[in-house]
Amino acid sequence: MTAILTADIINSRKLTSSNWMDDLKALLNTFGKTPTNWEIYRGDEFQLEIKNPEDALFVAFQIKAFFKSIKLDARISIGFGEKTFKTRKIAESNGTAFIRSGETFETLKKQKLNLAIHSSNQEFDQEINLMLKLSLSFMDNWLQQSAEFILIALQNPTLSQEEIGLKIGINQAAVSRRQKRSNYELIIELERHFRKKIKTIVE
Repeated sequence: MTAILTADIINSRKLTSSNWMDDLKALLNTFGKTPTNWEIYRGDEFQLEIKNPEDALFVAFQIKAFFKSIKLDARISIGFGEKTFKTRKIAESNGTAFIRSGETFETLKKQKLNLAIHSSNQEFDQEINLMLKLSLSFMDNWLQQSAEFILIALQNPTLSQEEIGLKIGINQAAVSRRQKRSNYELIIELERHFRKKIKTIVE
């Protein structure tokens, strides 16, 4: 089983692509190589294969935090399943993971949702999507500073608040406030719960 993340950038025209394209590519490069594992197309849409499905939400949260940290946002769907047709370019590959990701992505705008999953297990999907919907009530409202903290904390899970503060240029007390405002602990709990539950899904 693999995971396919399909996304677009909400209100991408608010910033010229030169303000975020290189940083987005650098972020996606931490998850794989282009065009085999990820590809940006039509200027503000991209697709990414996450070979370990357990990492899917961890990756999605980083992508969302990245865009919120530059005052944008992303609409993300994640499909779980097989990759039955593989080519050099991910955009030309296919399988149930691609189909589920694409189908769910097409419904997000109508549902006014920015993050959802789709697997072969309806009960699992309903549970995780409900949790995501509740979490989006604060994730969609992350301020730039909170999102910046989330991204650094996710990418550097062993760093203390003091060490994160040195990276951002603020003191430990300010880091603690950002951590609380961002609901970081809830994000981590949700990510761990998902990681545990996805292991029970059999394609």
